[in-house]
Amino acid sequence: MLPAPPAQKIIQEINGIMVKRYETEFAGRKLSVEIGKMARQAHGSCTLKYGDTVVLVTACRADTALATSDFMPLTVNYMEMTYAAGKIPGGFFKREGRPSEKEVLTSRLIDRPIRPMFPDGYYRETQVIATVLSLDPENEPDVIAMIGASIALGISDIPFAGPLAAVRVGAMNGALVANPTIKQQKESALDMVVAGSEGSIIMVEGGAQFQSEEFLIEALKYAQSEMRPVLELQKRITAEFATPKIVVEPHVVDAAISSMVHEFAGERLKAALRLPVKQERYSTIGALKKELTVAVVGRFPDSGKDAVKVFEDMKYDFMREMVIKEKKRVDGRGLKDIRAITCDVGPLPRTHGSALFTRGETQAMVVTTLGTSEDEQKIDALSGWEYKNFMLHYNFPPFSVGEVKFLRGPGRREIGHGALAERAVTRILPKDGSFPYTVRVVSDILESNGSSSMATVCGASLSLMDAGVPVKCHVAGIAMGLIKEEHGTAVLSDILGDEDHLGDMDFKVAGSVDGVTALQMDIKIQGVTPEIIKEALHQAKEGRLHILDKMTSAIQTSRGSISAYAPRITSIFVSKEKIKDVIGPGGKNIKGIVAETGVKIDIDDTGKVNIASVDSAAVEKAIQMVKRLTQEAEIGKLYLGKVKKIMEFGAFVEIFAGTEGLVHISQLSNERVKNVTDVLNEGDEVLVKVIEVDKAGKIRLSRKEALGLTLEDNNKAK
Repeated sequence: MLPAPPAQKIIQEINGIMVKRYETEFAGRKLSVEIGKMARQAHGSCTLKYGDTVVLVTACRADTALATSDFMPLTVNYMEMTYAAGKIPGGFFKREGRPSEKEVLTSRLIDRPIRPMFPDGYYRETQVIATVLSLDPENEPDVIAMIGASIALGISDIPFAGPLAAVRVGAMNGALVANPTIKQQKESALDMVVAGSEGSIIMVEGGAQFQSEEFLIEALKYAQSEMRPVLELQKRITAEFATPKIVVEPHVVDAAISSMVHEFAGERLKAALRLPVKQERYSTIGALKKELTVAVVGRFPDSGKDAVKVFEDMKYDFMREMVIKEKKRVDGRGLKDIRAITCDVGPLPRTHGSALFTRGETQAMVVTTLGTSEDEQKIDALSGWEYKNFMLHYNFPPFSVGEVKFLRGPGRREIGHGALAERAVTRILPKDGSFPYTVRVVSDILESNGSSSMATVCGASLSLMDAGVPVKCHVAGIAMGLIKEEHGTAVLSDILGDEDHLGDMDFKVAGSVDGVTALQMDIKIQGVTPEIIKEALHQAKEGRLHILDKMTSAIQTSRGSISAYAPRITSIFVSKEKIKDVIGPGGKNIKGIVAETGVKIDIDDTGKVNIASVDSAAVEKAIQMVKRLTQEAEIGKLYLGKVKKIMEFGAFVEIFAGTEGLVHISQLSNERVKNVTDVLNEGDEVLVKVIEVDKAGKIRLSRKEALGLTLEDNNKAK
């Protein structure tokens, strides 16, 4: 790969304000960064242009730290303005409303790589806002917004250990592609967003079409090479601005307090950390913390916060030391051991498909519901209306962790976990139109102690098979962890909540026997090497195959038929010219069928008619009604028709609804007929035979050739 041309800088004065614009080549297209023109009162702001996609990114921080905070109070908001695509919002209020699922997921995408880049002890409220001002339908704004967040923070006085860059990696015909267009993404066998700094990977999020671990490792290395021009550009920008950063002085706990905490609680905490049952471990540690705080405050007034900090640091160190030195984990497992798994398929009798997946102390009840095209999700996206016929929703009720909380709608975490599981499972669904159902999968987490999103993937696969959805194979998910110390590194399979909280990495990998379908990596340190990711991917494969074996033992393939309580969808085809006949004027015909039979009907532009009902007799009746509306005259076939009009030269007979033919006077009888009314009158029923259908569709009928025959003679003739 040839090195990218050096970045260019353009300085322009606008109303006495110096505006700087930097340009570089990024994945074969020009990336432009403009600073000083927009949002100048923010602590850091920049406008990025990629193709015709324009994103404004700002970074602001509070003047003082939160007095009671012991975490990084960071908020990231990604907003898509409808005017960016030349649209007016739908709905009554005609303005942007609550964030869409896409906006929530992109906010998380920006948040996750920048969060570990702030120093310990920085507790000022900080907000990053990325606003899409213009949308080019070929260039996604999410990766550009991620880069903009790093630049805005980098030129501000907010302490930020950047720069970081991001790139989307696709695969077209086996070749890796950087920042594929939206059209290419639909055909790509890989859709992976990678964020990283020089030499390190910070975040990975994506889906794949059953790709091997080796291919994904190559994709990560490729992403690192493609990010270099953007990292070089940012280094130049931050060097030129050289904004003095807020100095964070880490709080130092008095040595006497620290010593007392270690003496009072050290050995008891070590013992508590070896209790394998989560609730017992948590309650023991919680009681010890309260006892410790009372004792320390009794000797050192107003030192409760310091005592808790030392206690939490000690817990962090003890857990990690146990893993690195003893190769043992909190629940007694080895580094690669998977918790005990049980798969209960079909526990809910009236649902269309269900599964209860339990792995250790994590449990997911996953239910599949089948619907018709009327149940598709309609999404008003910037790029236009989109329709989804597969949805996976993840719920995390407070009882799953033994807590009491007010029940609200899904938060960012629930939406993110659901999207990850949906991405993993989507790859196994039928794509050829052979399964005309809308599918909704709901995962209710009943117990949680790590990796509930991956339990959702496993439960969804089992539930879909139980529902009779013809999926390709099983998919399973596993969460990997990392403990990285100067004196050793350990990769952990199937991590617990403690190992997620106290560890350095949460790396979720989902897939089948044939390869990976989804992956997501977040870290708490400032980057990991491709070598560590390689080890984690291969160890994840071992764990995934073990889980798949357990799932296959419960149910190997999809059931041969769908649930008796699910709607039966039967598809028939009519000619495109007959679609209007099925619908009828103002929808009269199709509404009449629905009213008479109780079925659901939808018809597409190709002439495919889907008829759905749990009542098979109603479906059959509706099929016959559609056929009567769309049937075409067959030469040589007999019909019992009704005389609609008498003319001097013959009679027009309606052989079925909406279709008439002419019986010429010469075809009325074997004998000569002087007047048509001597044989037929309007309203008479008459058996006729189709003798010709000309190119214009005009039908010639014969009563003469039908004389002496019956409708049953049609079958004899065939």
